[in-house]
Amino acid sequence: MFIDRVKIKIKAGDGGNGVTAFRREKFVPRGGPSGGDGGNGGDVWLESDEGINTLLHLRFNPEHKAERGRHGEGSNRFGKHGEDAVIKVPVGTQVFDAESNDLLFDFTEPRQRFLAAKGGKGGWGNAHFATPTRRAPKFHYQGRPGQEKELQLELKLIADVGLVGFPNAGKSTLISVISAARPKIADYPFTTLEPNLGVVDMGDYKTFVVADIPGLIEGASEGAGLGDRFLRHVERTKLMLHLVDVSSFSGRDPVSDYEIINRELAAYNVDLAARPQIVVATKIDAIDDPERLEDLRKRAVNDGKPFLAISSATREGVDQLLFEVVKHLDVLTEKPVNAAA
Repeated sequence: MFIDRVKIKIKAGDGGNGVTAFRREKFVPRGGPSGGDGGNGGDVWLESDEGINTLLHLRFNPEHKAERGRHGEGSNRFGKHGEDAVIKVPVGTQVFDAESNDLLFDFTEPRQRFLAAKGGKGGWGNAHFATPTRRAPKFHYQGRPGQEKELQLELKLIADVGLVGFPNAGKSTLISVISAARPKIADYPFTTLEPNLGVVDMGDYKTFVVADIPGLIEGASEGAGLGDRFLRHVERTKLMLHLVDVSSFSGRDPVSDYEIINRELAAYNVDLAARPQIVVATKIDAIDDPERLEDLRKRAVNDGKPFLAISSATREGVDQLLFEVVKHLDVLTEKPVNAAA
């Protein structure tokens, strides 16, 4: 189950109280103050983990607390500090304040840590207040409360390439052909209900990551179909492959489909609509009207976008597409595509 948005409550540990105590030992006349300080409360940390790819584990565990500090004791014994709470999140998680909606942190790499809530400071015992003129203080400080917050976590998948297009445009089939990803594939709309990631191995230790985004339809930016809730997952991509079905089986016009998807991208995020894009005509093995392919090609060229035609079923044009993707990624990153470690 893919969960990409959750709200959690966190509570750092309270500081332990200091204590008022005096030495009561045999052969020690006038024993002085001996109340120890309380321990500090534990902090709440968020840490990115590349072994996690969803926020599902937080959906059913929305409250997280760090351990409180222990109280001080007599004989100058200090309280133990509380244990920190560490919450693991996927790489690509953004942390927002649930009330103000301010972005607090963006996890873009593995093993990053963010201090989400600071533990309370331990209170001072009366031994802390002893001075040459105040030799028997009879008071102490209480521990400070730990921070308490409500956070909104949103996951944006980190991929080099994002696949966008109408339902049944061939996105899931393509990612299953070029990578080890095995998304559900069927001949009805909205087969894909959650994003899928695939790693494409080009040999010579060169790889790139592809994200298959559930299909868009006209009005998605206003909530139609699956809406635009999954488009956040292509916001981090360097390049988009805009897949358009040119076969007659869809019953739609390829140029119209192309225009609609680009309008929905612009309605969601103007910057996303301006992202480098390769237009890919799909299902050319089932084409029965060459004009449909030619009309789409002319429109893409007029818009200044690279155009390729493929069939994932027969792999026609797929290798050429992959090399074109690598060429564009090399230019966009100004270095070879992710060299495997």
